[in-house]
Amino acid sequence: MSSGALTKRFLIKISGEALAGASGVGVDHSALDWIGREIAQVAAIAQIAVVVGGGNFMRGNTNELPLTRVSADYVGMLATVMNGVYLEQWLKAADIDSALFSSLRLHPQIETYSAGAAIAALENGQVAILAGGTGNPYFTTDTTAALRALEINASTLVKATNVDGIYNCDPAKDPAASRYQEIDYDTAIVKDLKVMDATAFALCRSNNMPIRVVNLNTKGNLQRVVEGDSVGTLVVKSGGHDA
Repeated sequence: MSSGALTKRFLIKISGEALAGASGVGVDHSALDWIGREIAQVAAIAQIAVVVGGGNFMRGNTNELPLTRVSADYVGMLATVMNGVYLEQWLKAADIDSALFSSLRLHPQIETYSAGAAIAALENGQVAILAGGTGNPYFTTDTTAALRALEINASTLVKATNVDGIYNCDPAKDPAASRYQEIDYDTAIVKDLKVMDATAFALCRSNNMPIRVVNLNTKGNLQRVVEGDSVGTLVVKSGGHDA
C-alpha cells in the first residue's frame, strides 16, 4: 500500500522478553520471526511505530551487579537499541521499509530520535522503530511508549504482551479471574493492575490516549486491532466492564 493511503497510525509496544522467546534471554530467531511477520502484516495497512523494551538483555538495577540505578537504566536503554537493530534488520531482509531511531545519540550509525523525523518516516510508509527509551534514567519503556505515542500523534497505543488483556486479578493464580473488555485509566492505576506502570497510564490519561492491551502470541491480533476489532482490553477515560 502506498504511503498516501496510510491514514491510521499506531504505536506498538513490544517487550524485550517477547524477542527472547522461551529462553528469556537474548534474541530468539523464531520469536523475532513471529514478531516481524506480525508487524509486517499491519505495516501494509497502517502507519506503524514500534517501541521495543530491553528486558531480554537488562532489566533495571540488580543487586548482583555493581551498578547504580542510573547506570543500570542506561544499560537498559542500550539494550533496547540492540533489539531495535535486530528488528530493523529483520524487516529490511523481508523488504519492508523501516527506519531506526534512538533517543541516545549514536549518530551516524543510528539516527537520533525526533518526533518530526519519526512522523516523516511514517508518512513515507516506513515502520518507525523507536529505541533508547526516553533517553533519561528512571523511566520505563512503557512510559517511553506513552510519550512517543503522544509525540507522533498515534491514534492508539497498543501494548502487545503475553496475556490477552487486563484481568481483575492474576488469571494464573485465580481461575475465576475476569478479563476487562474496557477499563478506565483511574481503575487501572488504583487497582495496580500491572500491565503498564502508573506513569504510563497517567500520561495517557492526561492526554486521552487510548491503550489497547492484546496478546502478541495470538496470530493476527495486531491486524485485528488495526482493523478496529474489540480484541483484548481497551483502556480509556470511562469504562470498566468485565468480559
